[in-house]
Amino acid sequence: MINNDSTKLNGNPAKSQDGTVRRNIGRVTQIIGPVVDVSFEGENARLPRILDALQVTRANGQNVILECQQHLGEDRVRTIAMDSTEGLSRGMEVMDLGTSITMPTGEGIKGRLFNVVGEAIDGIVQPSSEHGLPIHRSAPVSKIFLLLRKYYIPELKLLI
Repeated sequence: MINNDSTKLNGNPAKSQDGTVRRNIGRVTQIIGPVVDVSFEGENARLPRILDALQVTRANGQNVILECQQHLGEDRVRTIAMDSTEGLSRGMEVMDLGTSITMPTGEGIKGRLFNVVGEAIDGIVQPSSEHGLPIHRSAPVSKIFLLLRKYYIPELKLLI
């Protein structure tokens, strides 16, 4: 569920001293299959965090989401594209979204189909979910595990 409105970033984007949102913009430096290297140069540029989402727009207006996988040093990161890299070229502008890829949550998603970036692919309107959960979050704690841990007896072995 990446916000396609480039003026409204997810997460906590950097703000300048006057309170305006400062977008972190980079440029594509290399494309090898689904792997895209991006350079963030300039005085206000900063490297995105590992697992943060980046967005690049193809010439036809379609957005491609990249996920930061590795800091290559200095001002470059290596990313993985969540869609085909066809139509991307060196020098294209890449925007750091400031958060990881999130999936929509709530009652509106039951019985729906989504792609890896949280967009509905079943032909029904995208559900309105202001708060999603990141795809790289910790696993939820099982209530059964907590109950067994509370009454754990070292000599007893349980097969579940």
